[in-house]
Amino acid sequence: MAKPIEFNLFAPYNKAAALIGSFSDWQEIPMEKGNDGYFRTTVELEDGDYQYKFRLQSKSWFLEEDQWVDVTDPYAIDIDELSGQDHGIVHIKDGQRIVDTYVWQHDDKPLAADHELVIYELHVGDFSGGEDDPYARGKYKHVIEKLDYLCELGINAIELMPVKEYPGDHSWGYNPRYFFATESSYGSTAELKNLIDECHARGIRVIMDGIYNHSEASSPLTQIDHDYWYHHSPRDPDNSWGPEFNYELYDENLETYPARRFIGDTVRFWIEEYHIDGIRYDAARQIANYDFMHWIVQEAKKTAGAKPFYNVAEHIPETTSITNVDGPMDGCWHDSFYHCIKEHICGETFDLERLKDVIDCKRQGFMGATNVVNYLTNHDHNHLMVDLGDRNIFDEEAFRRIRLGVAILMTAVGVPLVWMGEEFGEYKPKTPESAKIDWTLLGNDLNRGLFEYYKGLINLRKQNHALYTENIDFIHENPEAKVLAYSRWNDEGSRVVVVANFSENFLAGYHVPNFPNGGTWHEWTGNYDVEAGDDGIMIDIGPYEAKVFVWH
Repeated sequence: MAKPIEFNLFAPYNKAAALIGSFSDWQEIPMEKGNDGYFRTTVELEDGDYQYKFRLQSKSWFLEEDQWVDVTDPYAIDIDELSGQDHGIVHIKDGQRIVDTYVWQHDDKPLAADHELVIYELHVGDFSGGEDDPYARGKYKHVIEKLDYLCELGINAIELMPVKEYPGDHSWGYNPRYFFATESSYGSTAELKNLIDECHARGIRVIMDGIYNHSEASSPLTQIDHDYWYHHSPRDPDNSWGPEFNYELYDENLETYPARRFIGDTVRFWIEEYHIDGIRYDAARQIANYDFMHWIVQEAKKTAGAKPFYNVAEHIPETTSITNVDGPMDGCWHDSFYHCIKEHICGETFDLERLKDVIDCKRQGFMGATNVVNYLTNHDHNHLMVDLGDRNIFDEEAFRRIRLGVAILMTAVGVPLVWMGEEFGEYKPKTPESAKIDWTLLGNDLNRGLFEYYKGLINLRKQNHALYTENIDFIHENPEAKVLAYSRWNDEGSRVVVVANFSENFLAGYHVPNFPNGGTWHEWTGNYDVEAGDDGIMIDIGPYEAKVFVWH
């Protein structure tokens, strides 16, 4: 039996609008505008799937005045991209709009707190699977097939590169056209929910990459009334990736911030509908509006309720103001960590003060361990194997230097992030084109050994909670030998000491003074015990090597 279904469009300063759709043989159905700025109409619909669009007189400056245009619903939860028309799709079941019929199974599973996270960043299309696809494009279901692998590695959070609907079938996703629809080339909405549910079943949180600085150029709001939601032109033409949301514009007549209203609806929708556990806010420096960011983070946390929800800014270069007392975010990407560690393991420099600054983010002014997300690389940078190869450093030498970086990544103050494939030595250069990671590398001894090294140090983080804290002491510095040692500790008695050699020299019988405790220490990476006396320890340490000592 047909039930009345309302269609509405917020377009407060447009003169007229109509609804068109498969249910009316694409004939116009008039819409009435209320004092709240919404055009509305009601259509009697049976259960089923229907295509639709809005036809309205645009107020966008790049079109003729009051020109009639057909636009997709900015709030459409599904898009018929294959037709080339980008019709919105509405699903009706039992007389109600639905997204899908997925039933969540694992909402009761406990998830890691923010300070416990080890994050794995991945791109759905390039991560896994898709060999049966002519474009070898991975899908949500293929990520599920690799979740047990991520569990073996020790990962307890994945960060999905953007999965909102974008033009075409392959993209990094930083050009979102539809903010409520999921990328159809990866699978259905139910399949995305199944991926998130299966993550939760394994104790893995899901952080979503959110693009709230800009949209793709033909996103529906640009066609309706461009300057109502966006800045008229780029504020920084050298760093512009599409029309930029204007979070300063306030509509006094309707007492609303239009862009904030839209993005707030988007964030609440994704948390409620897809049960995500955090958001990475892309291009936070370009957003440049702490008032908005304070508001959206609070909206996110309020919607998430009691469960942990991590809000992380990509603000390049990083700034303490975005996370500290008056800052809006929980954490930010720690890009200076990446640059400093890469330069040191590539042998380009040795700067003790820079090293100490990035290993202990408090020296840079950050307040705590969750304020920074550390990484050796991410989607914006090459894999370390590429950087080392560019400097003619290959094979065992390259793996040794990467292991040094991994030891620092997993023992520095902050939340560690691993870019897909880095854990086994992926070597493909960065490209926005399709570049699936090469899983066959795990069949090689050196690559498998790097995976095991990552796995062991991630396990150490979980066992030794000193690494969850912001407590760190630099106990030994030797600029001539290029050695740095530091101690991590907590009030419960956990102790970890890292001794890092950034030189090309093998240091035999090297004396490390000032060990925090005498007695037996276990060297984690080599699995042997060593005795520390009042004057410290004597060790052999290879070139570009780190020793990680755990106090019994």
